[in-house]
Amino acid sequence: MCGRFVIAGNRADLIDAFEVDESVGDEVRPSWNVAPTDTVQLVVERLDPDTGELTRRLEPARWGLIPSWATSASVGSRMINARSETLLEKPSFRSAALKRRGLVPADGYYEWRKNDDGSKTPIYLHGQDAAHLGFAAIYEFWRDPATATEEQPRGSWVVSCSIITRPASDTLGEIHDRTPVIVPPGLRSDWLDPRNASRPVVQELLDAIPDPQLVPRLVGPRVGSVRNDGPELIEPLPDAGADVPSAPDGQQTLL
Repeated sequence: MCGRFVIAGNRADLIDAFEVDESVGDEVRPSWNVAPTDTVQLVVERLDPDTGELTRRLEPARWGLIPSWATSASVGSRMINARSETLLEKPSFRSAALKRRGLVPADGYYEWRKNDDGSKTPIYLHGQDAAHLGFAAIYEFWRDPATATEEQPRGSWVVSCSIITRPASDTLGEIHDRTPVIVPPGLRSDWLDPRNASRPVVQELLDAIPDPQLVPRLVGPRVGSVRNDGPELIEPLPDAGADVPSAPDGQQTLL
């Protein structure tokens, strides 16, 4: 699963990294402890029905998908992740999977490894270089009735999203049984293109996304509280290398 992640880049960094054409809404501040229901950055592509041109946008979204039929935003807290295996089947996700796919930029994410004594060890997983990761996501539009006015009797629009996960493979399974689907740069255009809107095509897109190579890092317990934030949360614990799972070739790659 993905329950906490890091996005340290500013708007300008993300516009460049994800080849964004335009940015809308307020800038989302960097965070080293993004939690469910927080506002995140979302990369999407919109199709102009008149010209047929695609525009890639960077916009804020609430993490935790709120289906269009929901009566309360609270349902979003239970929909922070969407399983790739059932993405095209579940009523809450299938329409968005066909028509509204996006990318959530991230530098890495946290998982908590269960230990034999019942305790949990936080591990930060990140790419092998400094490049931003693009978590595969779906998004939805919902009207918030709590904001209803005379001008907008149904309330204002809320954009929300879920991060897609898949079964973990190889060494990562020692930490957690699921992992975010991470779209490499070469597949981002196909993933975002709303014209790829049939079930077989979307399934092919999911199947084509390879398992990434991630680097694990043991970090301190302060990340366990959403009240804590800052770059010190991803600092490695001293002399922790021996406790981190390694790939067979000795490199600390997990996927």
